[in-house]
Amino acid sequence: MTKPAPAIPVADTRKEPAEFVPKGFSVFEKAYGDLNKDGVEDCILIIKKIDKENIITDEHRGKLDRNRRGIIVLFKTKEGYELASKNNNCFSSENEEGGVYYAPELMVYAEKGNLNIHYAHGRYGYWKYIFRYQNSDFELIGYEDSSNTGPTVNSTTSINFSTKKKLTKINTNENAESGDEVFESTWTSVTMPKVLRLSEIKDFDELELSSAE
Repeated sequence: MTKPAPAIPVADTRKEPAEFVPKGFSVFEKAYGDLNKDGVEDCILIIKKIDKENIITDEHRGKLDRNRRGIIVLFKTKEGYELASKNNNCFSSENEEGGVYYAPELMVYAEKGNLNIHYAHGRYGYWKYIFRYQNSDFELIGYEDSSNTGPTVNSTTSINFSTKKKLTKINTNENAESGDEVFESTWTSVTMPKVLRLSEIKDFDELELSSAE
């Protein structure tokens, strides 16, 4: 007896982005950009858990919402929007402690067909994760960071997980001001134990990629 062909998964398509927001969450931020190179603007939702248990009172900063955030990525279609990837809990609250400085600011945007998850840390620099849609999810293909002292760049890291190459630049001019840096560049090979998919990342705060080898 011939076995029936496996069922083709039905895409989760809805009219409006807000219809994908799960119960108990709100839209924290919304961005648009082409993420599958079809010339149409797709939608990125940053969502935030709604739970009174995670609203605290800080003695210095007052009432703080410490609920975690997540992401929903939607492709624009003729019928509306189609779910590309989601992760409801991968980002910490925007109200975390920053120590002697403010906590890093999360920015999510589309660029060159890729999804960028960017943490800006003011005078200390930034770091970002670059994802591309492939194999039915957004897979990590790149990582970049910059370690700064004010406007002066101390070092940068750039990793291409597709080519498995890492470029590290270190400023060797100890008296440099912004624009006066002298960088020593080093290329190394890197390996990843497994592909990192957006939907499977438990906590971006625990990702340490700058030291990847």
